Amino acid sequence: MAKLKLGTIPDDKPVKLTVELPAAIHRDLVAYGNALGRETGQGAVEPAKLIGPMLARFMATDRAFAKLRRVGATPQRAVPERPSSEKPA
Repeated sequence: MAKLKLGTIPDDKPVKLTVELPAAIHRDLVAYGNALGRETGQGAVEPAKLIGPMLARFMATDRAFAKLRRVGATPQRAVPERPSSEKPA
């Protein structure tokens, strides 16, 4: 059997985040969680617990993102512009 990219999922204090996923991705996450559970011996891993480690792995292997972080040029958030008639608080 091929080795999965994720290993044991650490039990960490989560931050609540709500996302909508296509049903096909949810089905794949369920299947991945089952496969990971069999491979690591920890039982089926629920899809919500996979998303964080998968995103972390993705960002860790993204060369362009790593380069941005090295030079300290993290992308800026879009900040809604205030109408010119509004004065700052």
